[in-house]
Amino acid sequence: MTPTGKVRRRPVLAVFVAFCSALFFTLTYVLNRASASDGGHWAWTASLRYFITLPLLLPLMPWQGGIRPILTSITAHPWVWLKCGAIGFLLFYATLSYAASSGPSWLVAGTFQFTVIAGMLCSPFIYQDERRRIPSSGIAISLLILSGVFMMQAGQSGESLDTHGWIAAGCVIVGAVAYPLGNRLLLLHLERTNEDLTAAQRVFGMTLVSQPLWILVAAFGFTQAGLPSPGQVGLAAGVALSAGVIATILFFEATGMVRDQPVALGAAESMQASELIFAMLLGVAFLNESWPRGVAMIGAILVILGIICFAMIVSWSSSASSQEIKAMRSDKGG
Repeated sequence: MTPTGKVRRRPVLAVFVAFCSALFFTLTYVLNRASASDGGHWAWTASLRYFITLPLLLPLMPWQGGIRPILTSITAHPWVWLKCGAIGFLLFYATLSYAASSGPSWLVAGTFQFTVIAGMLCSPFIYQDERRRIPSSGIAISLLILSGVFMMQAGQSGESLDTHGWIAAGCVIVGAVAYPLGNRLLLLHLERTNEDLTAAQRVFGMTLVSQPLWILVAAFGFTQAGLPSPGQVGLAAGVALSAGVIATILFFEATGMVRDQPVALGAAESMQASELIFAMLLGVAFLNESWPRGVAMIGAILVILGIICFAMIVSWSSSASSQEIKAMRSDKGG
């Protein structure tokens, strides 16, 4: 295949990989909801995932570039790694776990879809090159998806949310910003230092550096609820495997493939909106949750349409010349 053909196919492949990651991410909402329904404390739900994720990643590392390059990078820039881990993992998942008891798993998944626009909105504050520009096409489609999310919220909650519901919704939005922000900050750092780490290495490194922070979260959970039950540990293990290992590696791989293409990067992040559909299906099938109706169903349809539109716009934009893509990489040494 010619270099031009590879350039054109890479964004489409990245979007597909991100879409696959959403399927595994969806188990987070379903299993966390099940844990909250059984009385599991959110602090244990959050910390157990990353305690279990670390040993699950270890067997993969010899085939993913090894651990030595990660330790070298962390030793050289410990505070950058800690910042990215604190934002992209700790802040993201602690807030999501706290919100798990607020409503049906598909509703939490719907609110989290603010992430489809969050990464692009952060762009002017973290980049110094072409990527500072927020793509108008990406914003337009993201707003379509978000309007669908808001309609789902309105259809589920009626005229208003109670105080607890609004706090939970705010927590989910914080997590929706933190996840792509932590990932983008780490990718940008690795560009500037000329380090080439695989997606699995980046996930392992962020999981490793965030362990001291998760110990603090677990200590808080112990003071509030004692030790976690075996059932909560089992559910956390399921989340660790599906979301902490498989989904996160797939997502990091997808965003790494198109890190220098603003529209494609936004589209890859926006594929997380498909979690909403997966969460609906799994919630109804396994948690006896009700189907969205009326306005909520219209909102779900808008989310699906937004996903389709993003796939189409990425396919069109992937015809950008290699010279344009090269220009977008000027921040690498900045």
